[in-house]
Amino acid sequence: MKKFKQPKSAFKAASASVLASVLLLSACSNDGSGGSASPQQDPSGKVTLNVMTQSSPLAPADPNEKLIFKRLEEKTNVHINWKNFTRDVFVEKRNLAMASGDLPDAIFDAGYGDYELLKLAKDGAIIPLNDLIEKHMPNLKKVLEEAPEYKAMMTAPDGKIYAFPWIEELGEGKERIQAVDAVPWINVTWLKKLGLQMPKTTEELKRVLIAFKTQDPNGNGKADEIPLSFINKPGAEDLVFLFAAFGLGENPDHAVVTNEGKVVFTPAEEGYKNAVKFINELYKEGLIDIEAYTQDWSTYLAKGKDHKYGLYFSWDKSNISGANDSYDVMPPVAGPSGETNVTRTNALGFHRGRMVITSANKNLETTAKWVDQMYDPIQSVQNNWGTYGDDKQQNIFEFDASNKMLKHLPLNGTAPVELREKTSVGGPLAILDGYYGKHTTLPDDAKERMQIVKKIMVPHMKAENVMPSVFHSIDELDRLTTIETDLFAYVLRMRTEWYQNGKIDEQWDAYLKELDRLGLKEWLKIKQSGYDRAAKQ
Repeated sequence: MKKFKQPKSAFKAASASVLASVLLLSACSNDGSGGSASPQQDPSGKVTLNVMTQSSPLAPADPNEKLIFKRLEEKTNVHINWKNFTRDVFVEKRNLAMASGDLPDAIFDAGYGDYELLKLAKDGAIIPLNDLIEKHMPNLKKVLEEAPEYKAMMTAPDGKIYAFPWIEELGEGKERIQAVDAVPWINVTWLKKLGLQMPKTTEELKRVLIAFKTQDPNGNGKADEIPLSFINKPGAEDLVFLFAAFGLGENPDHAVVTNEGKVVFTPAEEGYKNAVKFINELYKEGLIDIEAYTQDWSTYLAKGKDHKYGLYFSWDKSNISGANDSYDVMPPVAGPSGETNVTRTNALGFHRGRMVITSANKNLETTAKWVDQMYDPIQSVQNNWGTYGDDKQQNIFEFDASNKMLKHLPLNGTAPVELREKTSVGGPLAILDGYYGKHTTLPDDAKERMQIVKKIMVPHMKAENVMPSVFHSIDELDRLTTIETDLFAYVLRMRTEWYQNGKIDEQWDAYLKELDRLGLKEWLKIKQSGYDRAAKQ
């Protein structure tokens, strides 16, 4: 078992008692099934790699039961001994494993942020990948030749690459599929029953929600309708889409770039304050789901499947209320100034930290060649969405062997996220815009979403700039991480309180002073510097 010597600087949060417990457990359970590295090779030449990963609770506990990985083992003659955790506990388990020094060969679908990558690299827990990519990874090299901007995004300030990325392109600029995160879905069946028009302003929206609450649109004689629901944290289920009616709007990372190239912290803007006041008006009218401030995905989903919502937010309605005509997109509404705006998200179809190789790995060439298969176009498409030819469950694709192309099958009412999470594997992959029509077709739900973005959202997007994927230095990331831990939590806490108590006007000045105390000016300086560097590339 390869033990990684714990450096003095590694992982401040790992307490001595936790480490002691982990080391004791690893010592007592060294049965070959754990996370430590393994140079095992059987007489047939098959190499075994020990890899940690995460997956959906809907997927098999053993990833090797997935058809994608069965085929991959046959193709590569590499067996993966998986240490798999469900997503709710993965980060904790991942961090404990790395802090204890009981390292796997690699971590697949690792989900590392930039600071974590640079910290692990500095401590010697993960290795740079530049030479492996150059010598053993022709598929990834081809991706980077076709889309060279990703090499710059992958490369740390010290010139080294520490992780394999996830890349999913679909559209570009304002029309990329990620340009909007949360989409508002309104119950058009209720609108029709009550003789109401689609709201065009925030005041019309309030009147519609009041009608949903008071006029029994579901016709059951009970006041059980939920006019407005959301999940009160950054993400596709948050209601901050509505904030754009009052100014610049809001993003999950609280950053918007003006057309003059200035980075703005949105929760310190006057428009943000006015948006929060509007939500408080809805709260005072009893229009907001009483569970909105505490509910998780499963609670949100259960009520959505029962069509209890008048208005809710999600990436795709099929995942919440199903693929039916009861709900449709509510176009952006105008605010008190008469202006309509849609805030562009800063999200790209790119994540730097999807897989790392640890310093314990004794089969670097084999590992690199195995990972390189993930960047084969046909393999990447399956990793991202699911596979074909599975006789035990519904398939995402059929494989057109003559054209070597994966064609999306109809979902037939199945929620896209549920079907994909059963069979896809995530991890490092690349799907470029040029793959559509050549290696795969566009999924039906993506086609619909692209039309929503292009026809409904883009005409109202005022911002010409977004925050790029900046790879900051470890010193910058250390400060950003420290500042954001308290700053972002404070913003969410105050926003939640103001939604309900309406005291934002009287507390606003003190709030702005607290933002400064928590490091907002330094945060803005670092963010602006990163934006300016990226803009010059």
